[in-house]
Amino acid sequence: MTDFILYGAYGYTGRLITRYAKDHGLKPLLAGRNEQKLQELSSESGYPYRVVDLIETEKLEELLKEAKVVLHAAGPFIKTAKPMIEACLATGTHYLDITGEIQVFSLANRYDAAAEHANLMLMPGVGFDVVPTDCMAAYLKEKMPDATELKLAFAWKGGGVSHGTAKTMLMGMGHPGAVRKDGKITPVKAGYKTKDIPFTADNSMQAITIPWGDVFTAYHTTRIPNIETYFAAPLQQQRFMKLSNYLGPILRLPLVKNYFAKKIDARPAGPSDRRRENARAYVYGEVSNAAGQTTAARLETIEGYTLTAITALMITKRVLNGDWKSGYRTPAGVYGADFILEVESSSREDI
Repeated sequence: MTDFILYGAYGYTGRLITRYAKDHGLKPLLAGRNEQKLQELSSESGYPYRVVDLIETEKLEELLKEAKVVLHAAGPFIKTAKPMIEACLATGTHYLDITGEIQVFSLANRYDAAAEHANLMLMPGVGFDVVPTDCMAAYLKEKMPDATELKLAFAWKGGGVSHGTAKTMLMGMGHPGAVRKDGKITPVKAGYKTKDIPFTADNSMQAITIPWGDVFTAYHTTRIPNIETYFAAPLQQQRFMKLSNYLGPILRLPLVKNYFAKKIDARPAGPSDRRRENARAYVYGEVSNAAGQTTAARLETIEGYTLTAITALMITKRVLNGDWKSGYRTPAGVYGADFILEVESSSREDI
């Protein structure tokens, strides 16, 4: 007997979720479109599997009828979220995913009324995208209820990037960034602002604006109308982001995208266990109000992919236990600002 469906189970993050499921007392039904990879993972883990392609609507709906929750881990979600969400609405299945893409949060929100009617929850972004930053946004809103501006930033020490994350970044290459101004998502130049961020008491790093999912989600959690999101990217990457404003048409060419995709495929699938264990992640948040008052906080937690597996499973278990709200929802909007502190080795401090 399984507890939930893990779709895209054989990807880098899907495999981590599979490994950690037992620690949370959960048994996933592994699913995806590649039978060979599913067989291998099933043999390794002992969990059963089903082969279903997202374009096979009837088979997908039959699969979803076997569980109350699907944890969707097969990106890029800009391509895969819609058929899964629509199948969830047809079967009354709660939808969770690990996206960080603004377009996917926007998509899920457009199904809010349908999800309310079907009495199910749509909660994309239950991993590092966007749990720690969403919790930070909610925390700062509690500290400054009249905040009008929010800045969120993140960095990591050690670790690395998975194939899936790299390919999602590749899809955005050559496209503009995004911020929220006066409540509306607004296009801006890629990397249009930089800011020195005190991620720890001893170390500040230069971070650059990126179109992180919180541009969408933090507004729904806090209703703060002006939001910017930053990442402490290496300086070489920051220079490339700024240069991409002039090379956009070239970078969007299929030939160029395919070239970089092959480069990604030639790399390891993601950081090794040792690199993950030795890595840390950092989140900084800052709010200000119309009077010019400012308050800030920072968070230190475990490596991003490990955190994604753990928070995704924590939320899956809560939903299975009846702790959910119907409609489109954000992690901190349902589970509160302190949810991230339930993750072992996480700490938050006011600045």
